Amino acid sequence: MLYYSPASRNRESRPTQSARPGVLWNRKLQNPTHDTQRDVMNPLADTVYRRLFLAQVTALLGTGLATVALALLAWDLAEGNAGAVLGTALAIKMIAYVGVTPLITGLTRNLPRRPLLVSLDCARAACVGCMPFVDAVWQVYVLIFVLNACSAGFTPTFQATIPEVLPDEPTYTRALSLSRLAYDLESLLSPGLAAAALLVISYDALFAGNAVAFLLSAALVLSLTLPHRKPADTARPGFIEATTSGIRTYLRTPRLLGLLALSLAVAAASAMVIVNTVVYVRDALGGSQVDTALALGAYGAGSMTAALLLPRVIDRTGDRPLMLVGAVLLAAALIVGISGLTFPALLVTWLVLGTGASLVQTPAGRLLTRSANAETRAPLFAAQFTLSHACWLITYPLAGWGSVTLGLDATFGVLGAIAAASAVAAAAAWPAGDPVELEHTHPATTHTHPHVHDAHHPHTHAPGADHHAHEHSHPEITHTHAYIIDQDHPVWPDPNRAS
Repeated sequence: MLYYSPASRNRESRPTQSARPGVLWNRKLQNPTHDTQRDVMNPLADTVYRRLFLAQVTALLGTGLATVALALLAWDLAEGNAGAVLGTALAIKMIAYVGVTPLITGLTRNLPRRPLLVSLDCARAACVGCMPFVDAVWQVYVLIFVLNACSAGFTPTFQATIPEVLPDEPTYTRALSLSRLAYDLESLLSPGLAAAALLVISYDALFAGNAVAFLLSAALVLSLTLPHRKPADTARPGFIEATTSGIRTYLRTPRLLGLLALSLAVAAASAMVIVNTVVYVRDALGGSQVDTALALGAYGAGSMTAALLLPRVIDRTGDRPLMLVGAVLLAAALIVGISGLTFPALLVTWLVLGTGASLVQTPAGRLLTRSANAETRAPLFAAQFTLSHACWLITYPLAGWGSVTLGLDATFGVLGAIAAASAVAAAAAWPAGDPVELEHTHPATTHTHPHVHDAHHPHTHAPGADHHAHEHSHPEITHTHAYIIDQDHPVWPDPNRAS
């Protein structure tokens, strides 16, 4: 077992003061009482992030247009069975995310990021470009699986790159809020843009627009120089272990166990919105398509409002209280739905659900970044992608089949109970203090590893004998540093010993 030097580990874990550290640091020296909050750099001021964000927005907008086109394609192919086709396609999407993400992460863990992202964007463009030419439902399913398998590789890699581009945590928090806003704006704007486009073009052209959007995203990524992925050393685990390493690390980290429980609460609430909004508005309330759009807009408005306000309050409250409040809002709003809702009450309920979902989802990247180093970051983001979509794989059928077999009011109750239990589980799994640095003890051990010189492995040898291995012993050592689960720290220490 290799031990990290406390000094070297503290140097690695020291938070970067700014994406432009010299500027902010000099201002602090000149004015020690300077309010650092006012110096938080707008993430869009960073050229690399700005282009990455533009690539994300472009791809999301194209995907939103293609979603509308897919619904129309399903209607053409399956006529009265379009709902079943779309439901199956959505389940296939989740299966691709859950099953393929760890596999792709293991396969691509040593590949340079930029060519990987560009290749996956091009593959996604090819998939949606084929959509206008399908003439059978099974072809739709195949293309949906391949498309989302590519997204399963693209999204976690993309997300894991952002904290390296923006190492300053407040700036990164704002970037997370922008990302959340991009997703919400896509859900709000793309149906209207698609409707306007369909006045002059066929829905096949929407697929072509999505293909162009993916190609533009690839071009933007290609124009950048991204941080280099840390190369793997020869002692790293093999493919099978690397494929599952992110999930194993995730499940051993208490704050991420809390995040997983909170992700289930979000999935319960959001599945109710996505699956049953049209059912509630059209069938239960006798509303129109415009009413359906307004209800979805209320959910998106709540999410956007929370994402905009979050960077201003999260440094004062911390991640855990804010995210737990979000989960409580989700559970409470779902339980309120049991009694039946008028249309105005539905709008308020959906607004609260959007707010709660954003309070949970927006800070998630901060928790993942805090729980990883450069080598484990991408596997952890991939694990979050996989496990959170596994939650959706549970709640989508519950929301859909529950509304048919149990009724909408009972479905509100079932999903509300899941969200409430998830909030309680998150509070129990995620310690209230959750310090970054933890005191812990490494037991005495004897081991053999390739030659290395550091604070824990001082020794002398003949000149030119650098390439060798040797057995040696370590005494028991107790130290404190920013703690993450890795090969040298496989178990979370007792939080009562936190520094």
